[in-house]
Amino acid sequence: MELDPVIHAPARLQIVSLLAAAEEAEFAFVRDTLGVSDSVLSKHGSALEAAGYVAVRKGYVGKRPKTWFKLTGKGRAAFAAYVETLQRIVAPSGLSVVPDDHA
Repeated sequence: MELDPVIHAPARLQIVSLLAAAEEAEFAFVRDTLGVSDSVLSKHGSALEAAGYVAVRKGYVGKRPKTWFKLTGKGRAAFAAYVETLQRIVAPSGLSVVPDDHA
């Protein structure tokens, strides 16, 4: 049982987890929601893009440049496998990755 090293970095895990719940998310929304700097989000977003887990789309809203992130099919599968592996790791403890009151 090995956790995916691409997702395992805390900032990347937060990004992937946030994107798993959305169709697409704008850079500023992800940055502000996670409380990270532009440079941290750019660095980890690039690593996720290089792995094929995240697609990055750039465009304009009016005259302002914007960047959006979207979890790819490969990224969704990798995140699901990561969560499944984490559940198997913690199973012997009798604890759940998702508390009973949130299931």
